[in-house]
Amino acid sequence: MRHELNFWVVGGDPRQWKLAQLLAEEGHTVHTLALEQPGEPEVPGLLPQPSFQRIDRADCVVLPLPVTGADGLIHAPLSPARIPLETVLDALSPGQFLCGGQIDDSVQNMARRRGLTVHDYFAREELAVANAVPTAEGALQLAMERLPITIHGARVLVIGFGRVGRLTAQRFQALGARVSVAARRFEHLAWAQALGLQPEPLDQLEEALPPCDLVVNTVPAPVLGRVELALLKTDCLVLDLASKPGGVDQQAAAALGLETVHALALPGKVAPVTAGAILRDTICNMLREAGFLSRRASG
Repeated sequence: MRHELNFWVVGGDPRQWKLAQLLAEEGHTVHTLALEQPGEPEVPGLLPQPSFQRIDRADCVVLPLPVTGADGLIHAPLSPARIPLETVLDALSPGQFLCGGQIDDSVQNMARRRGLTVHDYFAREELAVANAVPTAEGALQLAMERLPITIHGARVLVIGFGRVGRLTAQRFQALGARVSVAARRFEHLAWAQALGLQPEPLDQLEEALPPCDLVVNTVPAPVLGRVELALLKTDCLVLDLASKPGGVDQQAAAALGLETVHALALPGKVAPVTAGAILRDTICNMLREAGFLSRRASG
């Protein structure tokens, strides 16, 4: 196992830029492609590249989150470059450690046809737990910006009590909100009650919804349809933190005059530096497990 590796970070947003910077600061050689951050000072060991030349020498190639858009191009919002994923994969060899975020079947199949294995860092539990913190704080920020009342004393309903739901409910509770939690699982309702939150069975929201000033959904499945949304006050704010397609019927909400925000990828938007550090920690954990990196390296 080695202490310093040769990384290529291809595409991405400010999270991947911070990841590359942190890896370079730790002594790794880091090449970047289609990842420009205007105004940032030069970082020793961080080597912007104009092409894929010598990417086949990388120990680890990091693809963005998500890897591609609907057009099949590498997700690269910080760069004017338009790079097909197939071009990247064609330049790699099976011995390299390849990882990316939100790997779907089409990406897996493209990699498999070339003898490559692509590892999904977004599927890692440690990343999901760590990302729940900036997600919860981002929800709090959105609520403070958009509600005409203080969080203190507000009636808040959090739907779902997984990683994000639990941290979100606790942060609103800490600011004095009157927080209820809607969940299907009995153990989640028991935990909510044990933490001083009002438990509400998810299939019995008729009384819980009407007094709400804010509803925060964390469940990635349809939970707030027209019937449920019609029970809300017209000035109730609805935040949907669930991944696409979300859990809120956006068309029904608009027809009812409700303000809704489908707040995707909050860690990268509200705390890109923290999100980049989370990526660094997760990818280094994966490299240690795969035998590429010494446990003494990168923290």
